[in-house]
Amino acid sequence: MSQIIVINFGSQVAHLINRRIRESGVYSELVGYDISVKKIAKINPKGIILSGGPSSVYEKHAPQVDKKIFSLGIPILGICYGFQLIGKKYGKLKPGKLKEYGKKLIEVKHQGSLFKKLNKKEQVWMSHGDLVTKLPAGFKILAKTNTCPIAAFENKGKRLYGIQFHAEVVHTKKGKRILKNFLDICKVKKDWSAKSAINNSINEIKFQVGNNSVIMGISGGVDSTVAAALIHRTIKDRLYCVFVDHGMLRKNEKEDVMKTLKKNLRFKHIYSVDASSMFLKRLSKVSDPEEKRKIIGHTFIEVFEKKVKEIEKKHPNIKFLGQGTIYPDRIESAQPTKQASKIKSHHNVTLPKGMKLKVVEPLKDMYKDEVRELGRKIGIPTSMIERHPFPGPGLAVRIIGNITPGRIKILQEADAIFIEELKNSGYYKKTWQAFAALFPIRAVGVKGDARTYEHIISLRAVTSIDAMTADWAKLPDSLLEKISSRILNEVAGVGRVVYDVSQKPPATIEYE
Repeated sequence: MSQIIVINFGSQVAHLINRRIRESGVYSELVGYDISVKKIAKINPKGIILSGGPSSVYEKHAPQVDKKIFSLGIPILGICYGFQLIGKKYGKLKPGKLKEYGKKLIEVKHQGSLFKKLNKKEQVWMSHGDLVTKLPAGFKILAKTNTCPIAAFENKGKRLYGIQFHAEVVHTKKGKRILKNFLDICKVKKDWSAKSAINNSINEIKFQVGNNSVIMGISGGVDSTVAAALIHRTIKDRLYCVFVDHGMLRKNEKEDVMKTLKKNLRFKHIYSVDASSMFLKRLSKVSDPEEKRKIIGHTFIEVFEKKVKEIEKKHPNIKFLGQGTIYPDRIESAQPTKQASKIKSHHNVTLPKGMKLKVVEPLKDMYKDEVRELGRKIGIPTSMIERHPFPGPGLAVRIIGNITPGRIKILQEADAIFIEELKNSGYYKKTWQAFAALFPIRAVGVKGDARTYEHIISLRAVTSIDAMTADWAKLPDSLLEKISSRILNEVAGVGRVVYDVSQKPPATIEYE
């Protein structure tokens, strides 16, 4: 089905190219740089995009692509590292004395096919050190900057196109226009939508699961809920849902989720397991974030498998484990390319090798906003669709350092106040994600004329489209003051409240 493939050379934002293509109604797939020409031919895409990446083409082990792809006759667009690969193959490349990172103005010399409807000067987002300095006959230079003589080119005869900047990020003002121009060059059909995604997912589930049954851990979050609803729509009462309480949920989370799932989704088989004591015991004195995630992921499967065995005594046909893994989960866990720099492991992709159940992931190729749109189409209540993302490890990755019952209680109360006030003010719907985090340090304060030495709570609220990039939410001072005042007065053990103003990148949305 893929009409466009994005060859990933390790860029942490390569998926954004994918997302922008899909926004145009065209299905795009992210593949590793080691993909063979034979496999590309089997996919039979209408166009190929070479992504950026952290390497220099001069490095000894710099990732390469099968050079035969340049003979396929398929339009190819190189972005940043991909741009330099094309430049090295056909022209001359040298290390730049002045590296360019961030916002930059390009001077458009020729519009050509790639730069249609662009102005003479456009803001773009640069990120490079090496420079393409010369190209042979047949290549037309489309743009330059004051330090980069060739910032964009095209060769209609060879069907090669390249840009030295990132068209996929919002900082490049006409980035979407450039990508749409490339799609026009590729002559693709706009046949990707939430409706087509539903049909494709259902068909894949039918093919993979057959007449078997599926068991699934469900949290009440958007991803697991939509995934479960899709599986349920496909196999009906052969879906068995398990809610595992690991003791690090938000305030009243378990009660709220169970009530909503039973009332709205009407699943026949829903089980609740309280394993909080086991999780907290194993996490005792563990402060490393990756270790936390691994312990939670492995313990979750252990608890899950035990429950599966109990259920299998009555329902022996369970062969699959359903998961709400979405595309960013896999990308941030350094998949699918070997060159991606690992940011963090993810609970949905950190599974014991000995797990007996096969995994079914109906949302694995979708982004969060696509998942929400799909959920609306299949009738999931708005209250569930609009819930902010909540990490699988729960508050474990929002409590920096060691996890204790006391710290969990403090964070639950502070977080509940934050979310309550955001909803009351109308800012909950205006933010992509908001939560409180607890720092592993204390600060001096004064309460009732007495010296205090209590915990610091950090409030984090971000705006985003797909969680791949995010900006801190500009909440009103009066709202932040009210939230801070309530937390300091109502939550015992908190002596200071701060507000996080970090963007992603360079920061991540979650703290661990």
